[in-house]
Amino acid sequence: MFMSAVVRNLLDKDTFSKSDPMCVLYTQGIETKQWREFGRTEVIDNTLNPDFVRKFILDYFFEEKQNLRFDLYDVDSKSPDLSKHPSECNDFLGQMFCTLGEIVGSPASRLEKPLGGIPGKKCGTIILSAEELGNCRDSATMQFCANKLDKKDFFGKSDPFMVFYRSNEDGTFTICHKTEVVKNTLNPVWQSFTIPVRALCNGDYDRTIKVEVYDWDRDGSHDFIGEFTTSYRELARGQSQFNVYEVVNPKKKMKKKKYVNSGTVTLLSFSVESEFTFLDYIKGGTQINFTVAIDFTASNGNPSQSTSLHYMNPYQMNAYAMALKAVGEIIQDYDSDKMFPALGFGAKLPPDGRVSHEFPLNGNIENPYCNGIEGILEAYHQSLKTVQLYGPTNFAPVVNHVARYAAAVQDGSQYFVLLIITDGVISDMSQTKEAIVNGAKLPMSIIIVGVGQAEFDAMVELDGDDIRISSRGKLAERDIVQFVPFRDYMDRTGNHVLSMARLAKDVLAEIPDQFISYMKSRGIKPNPAPPPYTPPGHTHHTQI
Repeated sequence: MFMSAVVRNLLDKDTFSKSDPMCVLYTQGIETKQWREFGRTEVIDNTLNPDFVRKFILDYFFEEKQNLRFDLYDVDSKSPDLSKHPSECNDFLGQMFCTLGEIVGSPASRLEKPLGGIPGKKCGTIILSAEELGNCRDSATMQFCANKLDKKDFFGKSDPFMVFYRSNEDGTFTICHKTEVVKNTLNPVWQSFTIPVRALCNGDYDRTIKVEVYDWDRDGSHDFIGEFTTSYRELARGQSQFNVYEVVNPKKKMKKKKYVNSGTVTLLSFSVESEFTFLDYIKGGTQINFTVAIDFTASNGNPSQSTSLHYMNPYQMNAYAMALKAVGEIIQDYDSDKMFPALGFGAKLPPDGRVSHEFPLNGNIENPYCNGIEGILEAYHQSLKTVQLYGPTNFAPVVNHVARYAAAVQDGSQYFVLLIITDGVISDMSQTKEAIVNGAKLPMSIIIVGVGQAEFDAMVELDGDDIRISSRGKLAERDIVQFVPFRDYMDRTGNHVLSMARLAKDVLAEIPDQFISYMKSRGIKPNPAPPPYTPPGHTHHTQI
């Protein structure tokens, strides 16, 4: 994505004129936490309100916390030496820290924040706008048939299929689609198929597309019938005399003088549709609501003992707190009010000791919302002091709790993510499966992090990556569950920052696709993003 910067009311460091500002972007390594210079804007002469033209182009990953730092300098020398650190010969005008997710998750993907870094001084405001690179998001749907293909089988007709290749810059070809095999015919009609335009031609409409036609053989030694070439631009003309192709076998053509072709392939239909991305919806205002549910069953061990998974070590977070913080810190960027419902399950509650499987961590049934990730952690610590760990381990109540909220807003304006952190063995498997199958129809996803050393076979089944989950003979319409065992991410060197970044990356990586699959299945298009922001006092400044 590309990002542009606008600054207002900068400090004036020049005596006889206004500052000559430049903005420098730094990114932070996940492992080392060191800041590295990523890029610089141009220098704009003599202004305190620069609109920088040069944009930063960054890779965006929803599942990573991408820390950014913007430093502003007043450039004094006419030829800034780019190899030197910008602070060596220039005056520092202020800085701002944020994450890329914060910018993307702001209304219209536009974040406005004050510059700081100079004690006691107002350093002005920086306005950052992020936009996705429009590198061809169309998908093409097409259907082909063939006529009078060569007969390749001794006893029957051919069993034809086609293979599509896109050409690369260096003249080589990469396979991008294979049709199904149509058995025993020389005049096959293949099923229509959909393919991203990017995969077909890398966004270059005139690039050669090569198509090979084969006769399928059971032993894998498919017989070559012939080939033809086309391009996206030609295919896009749709059904016409231009889209009837002669299938030619070059060897046969060289050998036989009277050889004409090995049959023809005809394009029957062609249509193109723009695919919406996760960012289109976020930019259009869709909010992601984050709910957390924590396992308070007795199998976690007595919280006052150091062997317990809920043990509060004053020097180090326990696995529950670490998993919550790792996932929550990323998702919170996409929720404007930063108020998150936090629930517990499997405990006896005061005063009467009744067992609950969906109690608010903050003790307030009317308002289970906690302020930010820190608020959830605080409520979690308080709960451990007041409730009694008990059992059994029932997931269905918290899944249904979030499903009730998701069922109330199915217009695409909100999407719900439930994080369940558990020590394992689930007691209500059939009810949970039913809750997940029902939830798959709703705008929601479920992340399960398993802590401790238990066997998590049941969780793998809920994940549904290999076999789609079903209940009472009904298959889940989407895969909405992602499970990971926390122990797989424990860094042997004790580098928790890195291990938690890896955990978050793996559990969140599927969310954008799950989100898109819901929107697509319901035919929901993103709202148009608000018009680009034009800051007040917008004038063009000369660049050097």
